[in-house]
Amino acid sequence: MTTSSSTGPYGSGVLGSWAGAQRAISTPEQIQHTRQVNGVFMFGDSISVQDGKSLAIRLQGRDGSPLAVHNWSSRPTSGAVDALQQWASTYGLPRRILMASGSNDIFDPPKFAAQVARAVSIVGQNRTLYWVNIQVVRKSVTSTVQLADQRNSSWLNMQLYDQQEKYPNLKIIRWAEWLWVKPYRLLNYLRDGVHPTVPLGQDARNELIVQSLVS
Repeated sequence: MTTSSSTGPYGSGVLGSWAGAQRAISTPEQIQHTRQVNGVFMFGDSISVQDGKSLAIRLQGRDGSPLAVHNWSSRPTSGAVDALQQWASTYGLPRRILMASGSNDIFDPPKFAAQVARAVSIVGQNRTLYWVNIQVVRKSVTSTVQLADQRNSSWLNMQLYDQQEKYPNLKIIRWAEWLWVKPYRLLNYLRDGVHPTVPLGQDARNELIVQSLVS
């Protein structure tokens, strides 16, 4: 999550370049195998770069499914959906697609709903699109910007809920609500207001994801 010093039009800042940011992307062989055995494709941001390996181990242990990932730090959802489109064209898609994207869309929330709809269109009606919702209140910024972060996170989540009303195969994994139901979790399960603590927050978030994927 790289931003400029400006608070931007929505108060959270302006997203910087993410082209050179840290990433974790499965090999073509891993992607092809995951597709062939109907595992899970995952598209995420820096949270997923951090937590993806642990998630893959947890999912494999739960129902035997492999996880192929295209995770890229600081990437907004438009880039994640571009990667989904590329994999769909190159490899085809398994029946479960996991989007763990949106944290970097707090900088430009109005564009988010169109990207969710685009992802649903790519996935099609016969597959399930799972989406982890968003909780961002960065500890490193001023209180005013923190308020904008929370407002924009809620704005993004409302767009997700609106899209779910339209598309029954869009399943929301409610990470934000899980954190908020017991406020101490915001302190104990997030190390910087965005990324889960390891292992406590990482295990909690990954368990929510796996429960949804295998239910």
